Amino acid sequence: MAHPNPKIGENRPIIRQLDEAAINRIAAGEVVERPASAVKELVENALDAGARRIDIALADGGKTLIRVTDDGCGMSPDDLPLALSRHATSKIDGSDLLNIHSFGFRGEALPSLGAVGRLTITSRAGGQGAAQITVAGGQMSPVKPAGLTAGTVVELRDLFYATPARLKFMRSDRAEQQATSEVIRRLAMAEPFVSFTLRDVSGGGEGRVLFRADAESGDLFDALHGRLARVLGTEFADNALRIDAEREGFHLTGYAALPTYSRGSSVAQFLFVNGRPVQDRLLIGALRGAYADFLSRDRHPAAALFLDCDPQMVDVNVHPAKSEVRFRDPGMARGLIVTALRHALAEAGHRASTTVASATLGAFRPEPVAPGQPARVYQMDRPSLTARQASYAAQAPGFADMPASTYAARVEDTSPEVEETALPLGAARAQVHENYIIAQTDTGMVIVDQHAAHERLVYERLKRQMAENGIASQALLIPEIVELSPNDCARLLDHADDLARLGLGIEPFGGGAIAVRETPALLGAVNARAMILDILDELADQGETTGIQTRLEAILSRVACHGSIRSGRRMRAEEMNALLREMEATPHSGQCNHGRPTYVELKLADIERLFGRR
Repeated sequence: MAHPNPKIGENRPIIRQLDEAAINRIAAGEVVERPASAVKELVENALDAGARRIDIALADGGKTLIRVTDDGCGMSPDDLPLALSRHATSKIDGSDLLNIHSFGFRGEALPSLGAVGRLTITSRAGGQGAAQITVAGGQMSPVKPAGLTAGTVVELRDLFYATPARLKFMRSDRAEQQATSEVIRRLAMAEPFVSFTLRDVSGGGEGRVLFRADAESGDLFDALHGRLARVLGTEFADNALRIDAEREGFHLTGYAALPTYSRGSSVAQFLFVNGRPVQDRLLIGALRGAYADFLSRDRHPAAALFLDCDPQMVDVNVHPAKSEVRFRDPGMARGLIVTALRHALAEAGHRASTTVASATLGAFRPEPVAPGQPARVYQMDRPSLTARQASYAAQAPGFADMPASTYAARVEDTSPEVEETALPLGAARAQVHENYIIAQTDTGMVIVDQHAAHERLVYERLKRQMAENGIASQALLIPEIVELSPNDCARLLDHADDLARLGLGIEPFGGGAIAVRETPALLGAVNARAMILDILDELADQGETTGIQTRLEAILSRVACHGSIRSGRRMRAEEMNALLREMEATPHSGQCNHGRPTYVELKLADIERLFGRR
């Protein structure tokens, strides 16, 4: 027996028109989630107004005060009441919702903020007097004259005082402050020619500066590099590769870090579409895919990438906070990111991040100095090249006559190799613990993990062979029939040619079934049904499949590991030098197949500093 619906009473419910205040409070729930959301909307308005200097002040994490001051074009006294009306905006005329060139375009932010807090706007447009308007809980006051030289000052007090229930979901002042700081950092990266200042004025007065980024100068890449160094740190800027690629209307710029400068989470991934910070699943997946061959699953790449295209090719009106976008051609956007990043990583060659050397130096412990005593510095005159060569020649017989057990390092060749020391990875001088090669360069020394380095070299060689000769497939004695829905079957067959190039042969078998006739030989015995379902999941998520390619490359990586020089094997001097030269000529040789560094470079000046010689 069906139970009556408790929501249906004897009287028919009446449809009512909500009043303007309730509408604004509902809209504010979507647009303004926390103080950081309010700051984002106000700063984006300042950027749309052409501001070149933006000052943000917070009190109590933004709960009691948010003040944004800019030097933009300002508003006239007649514009102020209109700016507080819903869906009133100067950004678009409403005729084309895809032709959007600004951050804001809905006209919801200011009325939403005025509905849940106490909002005051003071502004002055060029050639007109300054004016001020106040709205609290949706109640607007008349416009009145004010004192302001130029630009706009927006002050929001007591956020969510009109909706007290939202205050229960607020986090601590520190957490809200950190969220706001993250918003400003992202916007600062998107606008390197604009100055940003974020201050905490909880105690009154000028307050404490939380973040500051002065306007950069130079061309776009120089300005962006300087801004990223200020926002993300000099380590990121020193270990990042310049990205500049274009394809069929999409232009990708920015910087991506070397694989050895990876992070334990995705906190250092910053993506922008037409200058707008986004957290889009498609773009994040593309970034991850570009580094899939260089990082283990528990490591994440660091990058700041800017994808620009015609506004008609991307829809930014798919999320209330405009943090997600939808591309007309998602495959093209994803392919450009993957291709551009892999090309940049290949051009980096054997380069490894400088943080590896810094961590190595940090592990050393210099001689302790007594409290209050200055550090002792031992001056040493560095001999000339001729003197060093003579010294090497004089010392060589002595080293050869001494028993090998006397030394921790087994010296293979001490003759001066001036030409090889000038090369990036230098000339091999010794092998220690039968696993680490010590090489000398003109400016320092290099320590190479012979197994990790050779593993990457073998892996790259196997990949080249696979690309040149194709992927061999093995025919199944009895084709495996996989039952699918008609839609999944059609989607899979649309990619049959691509799958065939990867060694997977499929064909229709009537209805929603497909027959798997061939599988990649490298994979050996596989569960065809599980593989097909994995491919379908990837097609549904990304529009293309890289699963088989990834699995094949994982197998090649394991083969390379077993086929590389093992730890514990003694190498002759010519073998060690041959390994160094191949590393210099092979892309990606700065890290092994799991993202770990293959070598550490120590500068002579740093080594001397460890021993107090500088």
